[in-house]
Amino acid sequence: MKSYIVFLFQLMIWSGYSVVEWMSDHDRLFFNAGMFLVFSYLAVFTGKAILKSGKKTVYITIISLISYAGMHFLFRTFLPN
Repeated sequence: MKSYIVFLFQLMIWSGYSVVEWMSDHDRLFFNAGMFLVFSYLAVFTGKAILKSGKKTVYITIISLISYAGMHFLFRTFLPN
């Protein structure tokens, strides 16, 4: 159950990243990469605080990032602007 909660929290974090990225549309790639690292750290920190396991945290973070990227790609592809 804790893994599922971490997964949901991390999806919210990645959604927040998308909102911030959308708001900073004209930033350079360097700043977008830095922002991605900050949100990645936040996702890992949140997972580690709840799960108390580094291996599970990394695993769930990678799964949540891949899931969110897939959903993001599908929404951009199939939904109108």
